[in-house]
Amino acid sequence: MSFTGKYELQSQENFEPFMKAIGLPEDQIQKGKDLKSISEIVQDGKKFKVTVTTGSKVLKNEFTIGEESEIEMLNGEKVKTIVQMEGNNKLVTQVKGMKSVTELNGDTITHTMTLGDLTFKRVSKRI
Repeated sequence: MSFTGKYELQSQENFEPFMKAIGLPEDQIQKGKDLKSISEIVQDGKKFKVTVTTGSKVLKNEFTIGEESEIEMLNGEKVKTIVQMEGNNKLVTQVKGMKSVTELNGDTITHTMTLGDLTFKRVSKRI
């Protein structure tokens, strides 16, 4: 199953408390909470390029499954992590005590980030 495609954010849960927990400034949280983001994913075998555009902010990350990569987090911090694939439709990584799971089901991508007992969920549909 290929992740390649463009996806538009449909809904999100716990945006504000999660962004506060990872240290995003309040003004950025307020600006970002109602913006619809577009995610573009290009998958070439085990190599991934992910571009997320939210308003004027563009976040680009590239990684290869099973290899250490440097990724930029939502708060702008760059961290090293290893992304693993579970089955053929789930990307999983742990970074700074946070678990990130991106799951593709048909034309829907569900991205769940968990930090302690706080879970942030985004659902995007292929466009």
